[in-house]
Amino acid sequence: MSRALRLLPLTALVAASMSACGGSDSSSNASASTSGVVTGSYFENAKVCIDANNNGKCDAGETSTRTDKNGAYTLSGTGPITVEIGTDAFRNDPDTGAHTAITQPLVFRAPAGANAVVSAISTELAVLMDSNGGDINAAKTALAARLGVTIDKLLEDHNKETDAGTKAALQAEIDQAIALIADAVANGGDIGKSLRDGVAKRMALASNVKTIVVIYAENRGFDNLYGLFPGANGIPGVNQSSTGTAVAQKDFDGSVLPTLPPTWGGVTAAGQSVQITQASTANMPNQMFQIDSPSGFGSTGTVVGQNVITRDLWHRFYQNQMQINGGKNDKFAAFADAGGLTMGYYDGSKMAMWNIAKQYTLADNFFMGAFGGSFLNHQYLICACAPIYPNAKASPAANSIANVKTNADGSPTLIPAASSVMAGAPTSYAGAADDGNATKDGNLTPVDKDGNAYAVNTMQPPYQPSGNAVASGNAAYADPTKATTLPKQSTTNIGDLLTARGVDWAWYAGAWNAALADAPNTTRSVIYSGSIQFQPHHQPFNYFSRFDPATATGAAERAAHLRDYDAAFLQDAAAGKLPAVTFYKPQGNLNQHPGYANVADGDAHIANVIAQLQKSPQWKNMVIVVTYDENGGFYDHATVPKADRWGPGTRIPAIIVSPFAKKGFVDHTQYDTASVLRLITHRFDLPTLPGIKQRDAALVSNGNKPMGDLTNALDFTQAQ
Repeated sequence: MSRALRLLPLTALVAASMSACGGSDSSSNASASTSGVVTGSYFENAKVCIDANNNGKCDAGETSTRTDKNGAYTLSGTGPITVEIGTDAFRNDPDTGAHTAITQPLVFRAPAGANAVVSAISTELAVLMDSNGGDINAAKTALAARLGVTIDKLLEDHNKETDAGTKAALQAEIDQAIALIADAVANGGDIGKSLRDGVAKRMALASNVKTIVVIYAENRGFDNLYGLFPGANGIPGVNQSSTGTAVAQKDFDGSVLPTLPPTWGGVTAAGQSVQITQASTANMPNQMFQIDSPSGFGSTGTVVGQNVITRDLWHRFYQNQMQINGGKNDKFAAFADAGGLTMGYYDGSKMAMWNIAKQYTLADNFFMGAFGGSFLNHQYLICACAPIYPNAKASPAANSIANVKTNADGSPTLIPAASSVMAGAPTSYAGAADDGNATKDGNLTPVDKDGNAYAVNTMQPPYQPSGNAVASGNAAYADPTKATTLPKQSTTNIGDLLTARGVDWAWYAGAWNAALADAPNTTRSVIYSGSIQFQPHHQPFNYFSRFDPATATGAAERAAHLRDYDAAFLQDAAAGKLPAVTFYKPQGNLNQHPGYANVADGDAHIANVIAQLQKSPQWKNMVIVVTYDENGGFYDHATVPKADRWGPGTRIPAIIVSPFAKKGFVDHTQYDTASVLRLITHRFDLPTLPGIKQRDAALVSNGNKPMGDLTNALDFTQAQ
């Protein structure tokens, strides 16, 4: 039996739950006919029937037909209409010509007397009517107000809309409503209630949330900081609420390691008050361990507190995939340059943010959007994409192109030159890649058929502040002859969508002004230097042509959207002037990144920022999301859901702080970095970025659920 047929009873339940809202009467009239179109773009081969018994199902004997390639249908008779869209249907886009197979079954309905155009929007109206006593005018008024369109546009064929802004708003809502319907069908149970609850939450989100603040910290896995959190899926064998299994780490060849490898180069960074040498970390048991144990690190007797900076760990694109190893998570120690340190965790109960998580919502099933490191995950945060490097083989970055071997499951791998990780970190590679040459790590992927590569490990912005020196003849640019200078990007990002929608937004960066002033200096004291440790590759918008500082429009965009934390953030919060969408990136020494920052300082800083935001006039309508760019190379036991070539990667912490956040709640909903974008998209009715659509489609094709939009962490009915 096909998946579509197995799910048919569920889709019928959706329609049945809304039967009071759909159709024009309860009996078929064979002397008349019913014609219409199923849109969103156009659905081909969707089953349309006159639901004579009004049970929300196309029963045997009921008049039915299939839509044509333009979504059109004609039926003999009149009556309630049900549309069942199975996995044998297609979605045709008249603008692009795309012919896309349906991967998640859907059911559409339309309000009584308004079924000439049946769509996700008509279904949404029907759901609103189901909750308001059947008042179609009230439903139209509420939905039109949220979308910013006139009432008459809701039940028209949006594909024929001539106003670009109206068409974009309708298409965005259709895409989002389709995702909502697909989730309700896939989840089963009382599907009608799920749809009503989902639509109600979307409406409440728009009515109640005026400001979204995203605080983006650095390089910590979930188990590393919150593995002991009560009620969370934490460290197996240590946290009683863990639902996972402890996994012994394996060597390159798949054999179980007798012990963890030493922490190569020692545990602690240079200049720290305590020092743990490489030799003292030998022969540690093959299991997770507490870095800040009160009895000391391993058998050393020396306590490594949360105020101590440890060495950095690899967090690279290919290595992260090799560590995950198809979901087994058993090669973190093997493919790490820090050896056994990857298996360490902290007692997070000592952190200020732990207490904030206890008060609000901690998400324990939130994954970093992309495999690997900070650079790519910052890009994923704003565009759900990987940056493009055109004509890479003829560029200064030609030697940075990786060469990989493709595994049977389609994942890429590098082959270490050494036979065992116990001999040292796998810093060199050999073995045959797909082209017969040796495998090789690099900042860029192998080139595609068009000669383009994708930047997946750290590259520098083309504009200052950059990790590369100023360009000859233009101090606002980075030297384009350097292999690590990324060409300017033009892919659509969340900032573009917000600006087009007229929604104010800004990226506040700690020490931004100081870094700009430091950029022309031959010897720098702020950029990757000094006590501040400003990180240019953590500033994702500075890679995009919209922010070209040498143009008048670019300079204006920078002034409007790229702001200094110290000069403006807390002042804007206190004055109630934070933009509707606000990103905050702490400066290096306050972002918790191993190698140059400790856990304690960043924890205290972020907790203080939240305390200041709670004093803002905007707090009563604010949602704060605190999360991390990636895991920093630290092990996490949670199985990573398989999706597309970019990710998701290892699990990371996320805390949702808001008057609307569920109190003392651990949210097990599946999320990733782009769930932040999903929340912003749904709140401000934006078009869905292509990368989000691709990620969710890939998840479904691999048997997983699409990522959530963080609204399960919110409850708009609780007393504020």
